[in-house]
Order: sequence, then C-alpha cells, then structure tokens
Amino acid sequence: MLDTETPLIEARGIVKIFGSLRANDGIDLKIMPHEIHALLGENGAGKSTFVKILYGLLQPNEGQLLWEGQPIHLARPAAARAIGIGMVFQHFSLFDNLSVSENVALAQPPGTRLRDVEEKIAAVSAAYGLPLEPRRPVHTLSVGERQRIEIVRCLMQNPKLLILDEPTSVLTPQEADQLFVTLQRITGEGRAVLYISHRLEEVKRLCQTATVLRHGKLVAACDPRQETAASLARMMVGADVAKIEHGRLANASGPVRLELKGLSLAPEDLHGTPLRDIALQARGGEIVAIAGVAGNGQGELFAAISGERAAGSSEAVKIDGKPSGALDITQRRRLGAAFVPEERLGHAAAPRMTLSQNTLLTGHATNGLVSYGMVDMGKASREAADISKVFDVRKGKPDPEAGSLSGGNLQKFVVGREMLREPKVLVVNQPTWGVDAGAAALIRQALIDLSRRGAAVIVISQDLDEIFEVADHIAVIHDGRLSPPEPVAAMSLEKIGLLMGGSGHAH
Repeated sequence: MLDTETPLIEARGIVKIFGSLRANDGIDLKIMPHEIHALLGENGAGKSTFVKILYGLLQPNEGQLLWEGQPIHLARPAAARAIGIGMVFQHFSLFDNLSVSENVALAQPPGTRLRDVEEKIAAVSAAYGLPLEPRRPVHTLSVGERQRIEIVRCLMQNPKLLILDEPTSVLTPQEADQLFVTLQRITGEGRAVLYISHRLEEVKRLCQTATVLRHGKLVAACDPRQETAASLARMMVGADVAKIEHGRLANASGPVRLELKGLSLAPEDLHGTPLRDIALQARGGEIVAIAGVAGNGQGELFAAISGERAAGSSEAVKIDGKPSGALDITQRRRLGAAFVPEERLGHAAAPRMTLSQNTLLTGHATNGLVSYGMVDMGKASREAADISKVFDVRKGKPDPEAGSLSGGNLQKFVVGREMLREPKVLVVNQPTWGVDAGAAALIRQALIDLSRRGAAVIVISQDLDEIFEVADHIAVIHDGRLSPPEPVAAMSLEKIGLLMGGSGHAH
C-alpha cells in the first residue's frame, strides 16, 4: 500500500521547448493522495503543456516524472492510463448520433459487449452520483450530462489521478455543486485530482493546494483556502488586476436601441436549437447579459441578431426602431450595430490575414476604409495601430497575422475593432472566453464604459462571475427560450441556476 507521505505523482525540473519558446521552464510539482490540487496561470503560462506531459501527449526535453516514488516515462496517453492517470478535456470528444454506452464502448478493449458497458456505466454512475441513461442518444443530453459521460468513461478505467481542465465552464451552479461532491468522493477513496480552472472562488472552496505558473515558470505554491481571489490573481498575473468600476444603473433611461419581438427561427443543422418566441429590449446606457449553459441557442440568437441569418420577419429585430430582421449583416452595421462572435479565430478574424487586413472584415462598410472600390490600406493600418494601443494588444511586430497572436490579445483586438466604431448597439458572444484575468478586466471595463456612453450592450456569456460583474439586467436562455430580463439585484446564483436548468421558463 502506498505511504500517504509519498506523492502519487511528482514532477522534477520539467522543461518543454518549442523552437525558441520554453513553454515549461524547470517545473517542480507534487500531488498527494486524497488531494485536490489546483493548477493556475494566465493563458500561455504553460498549464496545457504541463498536463499534456503528465498525460503522455508530450514528452519533456528535460526533467523527470515519478509515479508513487518510481521514475516513469510516458510515451503516449495509453501508458499514462495504464498506470492510473485519467484526463477529462475541456472540449468533449463525443459522437452526437451515438448513445451514451456506444460512446463509452469506443474507449473499451475490442470485443467488450455493449451490455457489459451499460452495466458498468450504471454501477459507476450510482457510486459517484453521476446519473446517466446508457441508451440515451448524446444529442438529446445537456452539456452537463455530456460532461458526466466523459468523467464516467474516465472513472471506468479506475484512475488514481484524475486531471480536469476547466470542468465547470459549461455547468450550471447546481451542476457544479454536484461535481464538487463527486470530486470529494473520489479523493476520499485515496485518489487525487489535478484541477485546472480560472474560477478562483471555486479553487478556494475546493482545493487544498495550488501551484501557480507564469511564463512557463513555477512562481508560487500555496493553500488557496488561505488566500483571496485577488491575491491568487496577483500571483498569476504578477501585478494587481484592475478593479472593475461599474456605477450600476437601477433603470436605463436611454432609447430602446435593440428590440427583439416574436423572434423564432428553426435551426440550420440537425442538432441545433430552435429559437422560440424570443422577446428582449435593450436601452442605450445599459448592459443586458444573457446567461445559459452552452448549446441552448446562444449561437443561433447571435446569428439572428447580427444578420448572419435572416429572421422570420422584418419586425422580429429592430435596431434603433428600424425593422431589421430581413437585413444582412452589413446593412445592420450601417444602422450602428456591431458584433463580436464567440469564435475569434476563423469567425471574428482570418488567421492568415494581418491585423490591418482584418480591420477590413467589419470596417469596409462603416469606417471609410473602402471608397469607390479602392481599399485605403494606410487608413486600415492606422486603425489597427489605434486598436492595439487603446486595447493593449501585445504583438511581436507592427502588423502581424491574426493567427500569431495569443488568444487573449486576439480577443482584445476583435473586441476593440468593434468598440472603436462607437456603435449604438454592441452584441458580444463570450467576450472573455479563455482569456487571462488582465485581458478580461480590460474587456469588461470597456464594455461598461461603452454602455455608459449611450450604447446598448448585449453580453452573451456562460461565465456567471462575468455576468454579475458587468450586467445591469440579466436574462437566461434555455432550450431556445429567453426569460424576461431582471435587474441584477433581483437575481441570485440559485435563481439563475434554476433558469439555466429550465425551471421558470414558459413552455
């Protein structure tokens, strides 16, 4: 039996080099049995590289791993799984058209009977409080239920160490609470959990130890329960993170800038979500946040407001009182609306185009960058430089390709590109998804400031901390239906969680 003083896994001096970048630079870390250990850091700090080494997806250039006190070499994920390391990735790998048990069976040895898989799913589900119906098709499940499949599939391999990457980013508060109970049950059996999250209050509540990375180096190790969220953020960033100044309004008195009325829309694909009689008003001077678990119609709603898809009628979408449901995205921009989609690379920005060229993607219609069919590249370059300066976009050369920027810097660029137009209406989907604390604070403050200058801002977000930080009113989308917006003061985590789960929506 393993001595509880011996680390389950230990990393000594782990170095990983990609070209001239030292993604991991001499990292030491110990994870003990019974422990939930947080791994913290900004985007680009080296967390993903490090856990890929622990899971055998990458091999270090220098350093050593020890498992239960013995040196090991993990040449591939199968070797990691064989000794007892399991990992649940942030992005699920499930086939929508297969059932729960069929998806799980794909990870089982050849020849395993589906009936045996179903029985094992039922046993593991019951033991760890992760209810699943083995024969349900995956496309009928919520995101939280899909995550359960990934965790159950992992637990069926009987791991001693479970690595979880941003596990609550797609869960309702109630589902997150249930996950925490499950993790405590797992560690109570002597297993360990390595927990990667940017939600610092959650880390304080759940984890006994935290290791903090910055620029590939280990900069701190602490007991997060003895820290504040601000002190943890300071360790991650290396400086104090700007405090958001809100000056929240009880009631916006500006004109109705965006109105949705009877907005219904069939999905474009088999597993999309239909929009069902959406109604919403957003006034100048306010931020209306739309909360919801991923996959409940957020993408379809963004497409309908932005003009990427035409609404059923012109009256279903009004911008500054003008019927706009039948207008395309360029026509809506000319009415003073601006849009930031969720996927920054490929949707908001073209990766192989420079930043100045990317300003043309939305600025061609409204910023005077194109005149009589001629592109003014000098003006586009100046605009890209202005965006970079105002929004602190850090880059290696004056006009790099969009794809060369880090996720946080590209997000600041695409948000800044739309905001510098001073739009009357801004709709932004997941404004700080996957960006570090410093970039998130800058973007959130800019959204508040834009609204206070008279714009109506719609923020579609899964991050409830973000929603409470920026919103004046909150609505919740579930299964394509939108709850009536309510003032922030009237909303609680519990109430939002119930709405996110479908309770309280009219059917």
